[in-house]
Amino acid sequence: MNKPNQFIGTWRLISCEIRDSEGQVSYPFGEDALGFLIYTDDGYMSGTLMRANRPHFAVGDVLGGTLEEQAMATQTYLAYCGRYEIQDNKVIHHVESSLFPNWVGVDQARFFEFKEGKLVLSTPQILASGKESVGYLIWEHV
Repeated sequence: MNKPNQFIGTWRLISCEIRDSEGQVSYPFGEDALGFLIYTDDGYMSGTLMRANRPHFAVGDVLGGTLEEQAMATQTYLAYCGRYEIQDNKVIHHVESSLFPNWVGVDQARFFEFKEGKLVLSTPQILASGKESVGYLIWEHV
């Protein structure tokens, strides 16, 4: 009998932090970051992270905004989606679409642990703000 897939469903972000190689902790989307992570039973995933209370554009044109408004919107939001697979203690996100263009077509591995009803994900070493770092994200099932 197959073990049920614990990933399936919608998860709300509780915490997102980055720890650099010197042990410094930062919160790239703020300590009150918002986000959702969705895993479907047919093998797709979608994730979003954003800073809370992001500033609105001066004009309500969804394809408009000044360069400064667009830059701020991009710096305070991350989204990607694609297929996923579980390999031992890792979930591999096969990125098909991403706000960060460098991730399109690239696998994003996340170490996982289910702990006290939460999904804890951590990245391998990543470059963040010019430093080698590890990202830690904690999610709760919605």
